[in-house]
Amino acid sequence: MKHEFEYRMEFSKGIRSLLASCAVCVLAAGCTSTSSSTNTDATESGAISSSGTITASNLTEKQAISAVQTWGSAYSKNEKDKTAAINYASALRAAGQTGQAVDVLRKTVIHHSSDREALAEYGKALAANGNFDLALDAIRRAQRTDNPDWRLLAAEGGVLDSLKRNDEARVRYRQALVLAPDEPQILNNYGMSYLLTGELDEAEAILKKAVNRPNATIRSRQNLALVLGLKGNFKEAEVVATKDLPPEQAKANIAFLREMLSSQNTWSDIKNSG
Repeated sequence: MKHEFEYRMEFSKGIRSLLASCAVCVLAAGCTSTSSSTNTDATESGAISSSGTITASNLTEKQAISAVQTWGSAYSKNEKDKTAAINYASALRAAGQTGQAVDVLRKTVIHHSSDREALAEYGKALAANGNFDLALDAIRRAQRTDNPDWRLLAAEGGVLDSLKRNDEARVRYRQALVLAPDEPQILNNYGMSYLLTGELDEAEAILKKAVNRPNATIRSRQNLALVLGLKGNFKEAEVVATKDLPPEQAKANIAFLREMLSSQNTWSDIKNSG
């Protein structure tokens, strides 16, 4: 389980990402990963069996460092090992080394040029590094029009939102929802798309749908708390935030948001700051 301070950092990063107009791409980066069940030791170390891949957004800082060492060693022994390369790149992204992750996966797609997972991971790494046009190309190359993957559609939507092509992004989210109805990951990105354009009522409605799903994520709940706070519904935002945080930490997060908003004139000022 993540530590409390990491939940606060997630909430605070959400605000900073919003102001930088790139929140959705960051959120989408986790949508194309394939994860597998792990034992306790593997989860603690951030390294899992060689039959599965890890998700960068699921790693704590400590786990990311451990995973970099574990999968970096495996990758150095065989750069053509796709699983080792993908896990190493995911760990590097979790540790903030996005440029190096791109370099690793650039080699991987050369060795596995037609592999959908390798292309998708390359697209995620490019997006995390701010190379949105290249990321879009990689994700679209990984997609199959005859058998589309909802995770890739959601990731494509995230990149399009980062490029401020919001209408196109929402088309992708709706397509993804046809394949995976009410999937929280898709609804999360879909709601954040409306947040980025200042359409808070729409964002709230979609994120509430996401958090009401049995497999709702912490990220969706914290994003809903952010939207509620931006609308001035601080008490409700605190209730939502408390589902994953101790009451005092949730209160501190909402106080942080309230203070930030008090230094801005209107929501329009925040939206236009990106």
